[in-house]
Amino acid sequence: MRTLVVSDLHLGGRVQHPVLPRPEPLERLLTAVGEVDRLVLLGDVVELLERQPERAMGAASITLRALGARLGTEREVVLVPGNHDVALVAPWVRARGAALDDDTPVPIDATPALAAVTGWLAPARVRVHYPGVWLSERVWATHGHYIGRRVKAEHPGLTPGDYERAAAGWTLPRIEAGIMRKLPGPAATLTEDVAEVGRALTMPPPRRLLHRRMSPITSALLAVQMRRASIPALATLATRLGVEADWILFGHVHRLGPLTGDRPLDWQGPGGGPRIANTGSWVYEPLLVHHAAAPHPYWPGGSVLLEPAQPPVARGLLDDLGAEALH
Repeated sequence: MRTLVVSDLHLGGRVQHPVLPRPEPLERLLTAVGEVDRLVLLGDVVELLERQPERAMGAASITLRALGARLGTEREVVLVPGNHDVALVAPWVRARGAALDDDTPVPIDATPALAAVTGWLAPARVRVHYPGVWLSERVWATHGHYIGRRVKAEHPGLTPGDYERAAAGWTLPRIEAGIMRKLPGPAATLTEDVAEVGRALTMPPPRRLLHRRMSPITSALLAVQMRRASIPALATLATRLGVEADWILFGHVHRLGPLTGDRPLDWQGPGGGPRIANTGSWVYEPLLVHHAAAPHPYWPGGSVLLEPAQPPVARGLLDDLGAEALH
């Protein structure tokens, strides 16, 4: 089954700079969707942290209806929520508790918000899984937000429930969400600029690097953090959850790859496995790309194509579009 995997659309975001409300990026995605048998939306599809959920949902419905119409009745879409849209499944996940595994099917009407999203994706056949989904016998996909959660155990045999419990309380994403909902536009934008760095799980760089003219350096620093923290953390997560995959696909950090020029050894776990690919994002992040040009690992329009008997391939669907068409 030919599968297109995308994540981090952040539809309905107020300051996340989503590009899909613009006609050219949306048409590129619809064209790519028309060439595959299955679409996987790998988390952070709807931006439910920044603003009132009903406003974000209303804005997201336009793009989701377009995707469903392009897929039609003969093809399917698989939705795997991430940390920015986990509210779609959160009550159901809490009730599931310890029974949650690495690929748990979720009823498409588990919450009213999820029922709305899956309804907009009709007439395509819709499945919802959390916190990950097996796309083939040896390829597992997850949004990746568990890699930032500290679980008080150093042994394998953990469950997704352990990671869900680690998210309880006043975590950084919850604090950020509360701030974003209260701030006026300019202040919220400044907060989001800083969060661009935080999403890549790195410490804030020196103040002079938080300037758009320093985007090439900021991007390079995050690439180092990707190699040294995010990918090893994902490999550790897979071990702890008992996920035995040849490939793991994830999103969350917005860094498309591996791309031409990336070292293959940087995109695999200890000992050579599992191999890892990231889907990038569909948001324009000024701190990372404002003075850059595609192809670029943080350029919006990232995707991973999965074809039978072939390794996953990361590719940018908007690399020939300039900033004026995106932001």
